[in-house]
Amino acid sequence: MNLDATDHALLRALSTGGRSTFAQLAETTGLSTSATQARVRRLEAEGVITGYRVVIDPEEVGLPIAAFVEISPLDPAQPDDAPRRLEGISEITACHSIAGDASYMLTVRVPSPRALEELLGRIRSTAGVRTRTTVALQTFFERPVAPDQTKYV
Repeated sequence: MNLDATDHALLRALSTGGRSTFAQLAETTGLSTSATQARVRRLEAEGVITGYRVVIDPEEVGLPIAAFVEISPLDPAQPDDAPRRLEGISEITACHSIAGDASYMLTVRVPSPRALEELLGRIRSTAGVRTRTTVALQTFFERPVAPDQTKYV
């Protein structure tokens, strides 16, 4: 899909204020409210916008420990289906295919070191993998994807 500067302005506005009204978005883009609504609906229909989410502070809901878990198959001949096997584990917040020694990088959130240890055991047994874990001491920022129009137009 070819995105123009107006599409990118809408995406930036929605990535920082997903609850913005069409009237507010129209002010940002200079389009009419109905034209803005049509653009947003098109971006949704074409799969550019895949959903709207609430951003929750993990520490406020009892998940202060963030960790990055590299996983590699125990047997290189086993099927490469770890993401499918692990997608039902709620503590895993992201799974990325990566270049390097490991096959995938998981981001996880847990309430305690003991919960992390238990989770690592579940990951190993569920996917038949070995793990290497790095615990984040502090997260300074996390942000949603916010396209910069100068990179795309």
